Amino acid sequence: MNASPHKVTIKKYANRRLYDTESSTYVTLDRLAQMIREGRDFVVVDAKTGEDITHQALTQIIVEEEARGGATMLPASFLRQLIALYGNSMQTMVPGYLDAAMQSFSKNRAAFGDAFGSNLFAEMAKRQMALFEQGAKAFTGAAAAPSARPAEPAGGKDDVAALKAELDALRAKVDKLGS
Repeated sequence: MNASPHKVTIKKYANRRLYDTESSTYVTLDRLAQMIREGRDFVVVDAKTGEDITHQALTQIIVEEEARGGATMLPASFLRQLIALYGNSMQTMVPGYLDAAMQSFSKNRAAFGDAFGSNLFAEMAKRQMALFEQGAKAFTGAAAAPSARPAEPAGGKDDVAALKAELDALRAKVDKLGS
């Protein structure tokens, strides 16, 4: 995703309408979602107070996407774990963890997704979700035993070897499907 060189300012008025100051037009949350997919960066501000309400607008986009029919992206178990972390002493660590997990997921998707198609993407999504669930359990104290070995740093030799092995296995699956 290529980000634009500057942020577009979107003003939200009391009547809940969103005004794109760059194009001088009113826009919808669907348009903001499209801008994100295009790599456009924006900030949403309250037109009256000037307060940055980008977080609320992005959350509303997710709520609307999840409410649409069809497959949802956020499983109920994930949402329950996330809600349980509010007010927890680990709450301040969760945003950084989730951001790092999504960056890792995006990096993996970009590196392997195009080469192997949507099956790999689905498998990687399951793997990332399992990793998140393990992390969430660790935050709530429900998972790791005191004798558990500390996690290796990201990008260690074991991680690279595991990814190579997984890639080789997936290549074999693709070759088998192709013949």
